[in-house]
Amino acid sequence: MANEKLQGEGNYDAAREYNEKTAEFAKDHEKVEQAAQDAKKAVDGPEADALEKAEKEGEAPARH
Repeated sequence: MANEKLQGEGNYDAAREYNEKTAEFAKDHEKVEQAAQDAKKAVDGPEADALEKAEKEGEAPARH
């Protein structure tokens, strides 16, 4: 990162970089299609149970 200083409630440099990379990825239809196919294989394959467990953990309320 170009700017390593504390940025308060959020890291604006990281957010900007993430947004740029996400937009760049979304414009590449071949990459998006491949990622979708890979995700479908994972959900329908042997990883299904682990993915479902992770999803439920992500949806659960945070414990403080």
